[in-house]
Amino acid sequence: MLLGVSCDPVAKHDKFVAKYGLPFSLLADEDKTIVNAYGVWGRKKFMGREYDGIYRVTFLINPKGKIQKIWPKVKPEEHASEVLGEVLGNGEE
Repeated sequence: MLLGVSCDPVAKHDKFVAKYGLPFSLLADEDKTIVNAYGVWGRKKFMGREYDGIYRVTFLINPKGKIQKIWPKVKPEEHASEVLGEVLGNGEE
């Protein structure tokens, strides 16, 4: 199962999924319970401006609930193939 998590409200997620045709669900973590539990919420910097936000991180969690792999810095253009390679057993160590 593939899930995405964001602190945006459900209505915003619905628009995003429709716009990009995502084949997976997005979870609305408006109270930041999930992002804080996974340590992916904190200070970010963009164009000299600092703000709090979600770090773009991927966790591969096996069927037993154990984290199998973490990608701490995700580049969207290449990331799907990286994850697919790992899931299919072709990932680099």
